[in-house]
Formats: sequence, structure tokens, C-alpha cells
Amino acid sequence: MAELAEETGVAPRTIRYYISRGLLPGPDQAGRGATYGRAHADRILEIVRRQRAGSTLAEIAIVPLARERVQLEAAPWWKFDVSSDVVVEVRAGLAPWRMKVIRAAIEDLQRKLDQKEK
Repeated sequence: MAELAEETGVAPRTIRYYISRGLLPGPDQAGRGATYGRAHADRILEIVRRQRAGSTLAEIAIVPLARERVQLEAAPWWKFDVSSDVVVEVRAGLAPWRMKVIRAAIEDLQRKLDQKEK
């Protein structure tokens, strides 16, 4: 991280922020010996360049770089009407055990909301 920060002139804290916002991919190798490649430095420099040109980080996140190919896929969702004013949406295709846990939590929420309405 220190080498990447030195190479790009961007503080490590800012680099971590870019990663958390999804503007920059995480390290090639995670953990104590995290490594960053040429693509990371290029992306940071591109972010800096676009910010200097007046783009916000939100705009940079939405509009991909011209050389990047982004494939958008529709994500199916399950919709649970918990009460008259509460709807829970859950991404479809989850592991059965996870869906079982989510359904139990939704049923618990539904019971609690029903008790409050009485």
C-alpha cells in the first residue's frame, strides 16, 4: 500500500476509501502482504485525472472508463410483503440454508410487527 501511495501521490487512507467505494478493486493478494499491480496505479491516476477535470467520485463510479467493459446483468429478487408498510427484498439464488435463515428472520419480524399493531 505504501508503495502504491508513493507511486501515485495518493494517501493510503484515500486508496482504502476508493476500494471501499468500489472505485478501485481490492489488492491482488489480500492480508498482511497485500499486493497491488500496475492496474491499481493506473486506475488511481485515472480517478485523480477525472476528479481534476471536475468529475465527482459518484460520477466516476457510475461511468466506467472507456477501456473497461461492464456487463450489466439483471438480478432476480424475492419480494416479501411483511406488513402493509414494510416490504423486504432478497436477492434470489441464495444458498438454501441462507434462505431458510432469512425466511425465519422475516417471519419473526412479521410477528413482531403484528404484535405492535394490536
